[in-house]
Amino acid sequence: MNEQGPRRAILGQLPRMYRADGSPIRVLLVDDERALTNLVRMALRYEGWEIDTAHDAAEAVAMYRANPPDLLVLDIMLPDMDGFGVLAEIRASGPYTPILFLTARDSVVDRVTGLTAGGDDYMTKPFSLEELVARLRGLLRRSAYLTPSDDETLRVGDLFLDATSREVKRGDDTVALTSTEFELLRYLMRNQGKAVTRQEILRRVWEYEFGGKSSIVDLYVSYLRKKIDAGREPLLHTVRGVGYMLRSPR
Repeated sequence: MNEQGPRRAILGQLPRMYRADGSPIRVLLVDDERALTNLVRMALRYEGWEIDTAHDAAEAVAMYRANPPDLLVLDIMLPDMDGFGVLAEIRASGPYTPILFLTARDSVVDRVTGLTAGGDDYMTKPFSLEELVARLRGLLRRSAYLTPSDDETLRVGDLFLDATSREVKRGDDTVALTSTEFELLRYLMRNQGKAVTRQEILRRVWEYEFGGKSSIVDLYVSYLRKKIDAGREPLLHTVRGVGYMLRSPR
């Protein structure tokens, strides 16, 4: 049976997403497996996106610096430098770009290393093209320059969030967050004093169920705790049997 028919019936059926100026979304896909990049490029083109591909780290960094994309899909195991090194070079220069790791490495250490280094999401091979598209669309919705600014400001204790400037402060200290961490914190602050479940967080922040894998929530909550609560009276609490709550100190 030809697999292209069913795939065409699924991919590209959701409302099109564009850059703020109305131009197509641009994706830089970095993987040394050419057959894989061809498949992913096909799937993303159904979304109407423009796809550039790189097959090693040097090419990826050069292409990024020449024309920064809206999304970066990055393999960890590259022939000349690992994806963590590429991520470090990209984060050190140029505008913020949401990054999804796409790799065969599935250990907890690899996931933690990639996400704490500044990655926004993580998928392991083999994977579903439909799930990849769904996760990338979620990253776009959470990215600052594609999300219309509003004048929302939130405060919990001495924690402050400004949705327009994307600024987060704890007391006098500025807190640097990835786009996913920012949206997670905003959701928790909007629901301050209320226990929210992991599944609620998945639906509201990631806008995707992750096949029921709520461990991604626990991972991001741990990152958020290190950034907003380290050395201070904690604001972010685990509610046993439920999920998490953000509340002012008592």
